[in-house]
Amino acid sequence: MQSSYNTDISVVIPLFNEDESLPELVTWIDRVMKQHKFSYEVILVDDGSTDKSWQVIESLSQKIKEVKGIKFKRNYGKSAALHKGFEVAQGHVVITMDADLQDSPDEIPELYEMITQQGYDLVSGWKKKRHDPISKTIPSKFFNGVTRMVSGIDNLHDFNCGLKAYHHNVIKNIEIYGEMHRYIPVIAKWVGFTKIGEKVVEHRARKFGTTKFGLERFVNGFLDLLSITFVSRFGKRPMHLFGTLGSLMFILGLIGACYLGVSKLYCVYNDIPATRLTQRPSFYLLLTSMILGTQLFLAGFLAEMIARNDKDRNRYIVEKETANTTL
Repeated sequence: MQSSYNTDISVVIPLFNEDESLPELVTWIDRVMKQHKFSYEVILVDDGSTDKSWQVIESLSQKIKEVKGIKFKRNYGKSAALHKGFEVAQGHVVITMDADLQDSPDEIPELYEMITQQGYDLVSGWKKKRHDPISKTIPSKFFNGVTRMVSGIDNLHDFNCGLKAYHHNVIKNIEIYGEMHRYIPVIAKWVGFTKIGEKVVEHRARKFGTTKFGLERFVNGFLDLLSITFVSRFGKRPMHLFGTLGSLMFILGLIGACYLGVSKLYCVYNDIPATRLTQRPSFYLLLTSMILGTQLFLAGFLAEMIARNDKDRNRYIVEKETANTTL
């Protein structure tokens, strides 16, 4: 299925309070694009900045026609900013990068080539040599290792690198929300874009301001990983998870309860002293197992009904069509 693009590259930059770095960053991007003769657009998404970032964006858009600005009413988070940027991007290749000058625009031409010439759906940057304190690098390595293990994408070392390149079709067929921007490669793989590559990129020391992320992002990141793993595997078939767990718990509880009942009857008929069932802790454990199993099964049944009524349940991506195919 052929697609037309209005420009070669869209650069989507989410930002929050980065007024000092924006002029240098945009000028650098403009220089790289003109040097390689790319048609391009820069989409600056101001995520509710409280400094002069928006005034700087307005000024830059007047000086450089390729610069476009979007301002949120308040701070919604990086995922929301990326989602809005993806929504309006028109480029054949979409590049995302941070606004703090720690990502180098000089990486753009090679990232573009990896998408257009080497056929990758998504290319993620890997900041192999980082200028971050150990309090950030060690947790980052841990969570990247867990993500590789859970997602099966074992060729990526840095899922959270802001510098990434996407084919246009990828960003138009994924949805990111909450703080899911950390796991865009996982979302893309789930949707069906499996050709995911990596490129070692330069990590520059922060020139202006301070980082906007704290250690709590690692806790949130772990919870988001659990969420996206569940949604990707069972989002369209929740009964497979809840129904299976519920059935197992109910059956185990029922078998155990039957065993207790039969053993009690055996003792009664053979005049063997035996403890009353209601005085045995195992009886309540088995009863609880049966109740929880029933609840899990019902939860899966209700979730299945909701999933079947989901308006996006039959949303699929068509990769190619023959010339005589009509829709």
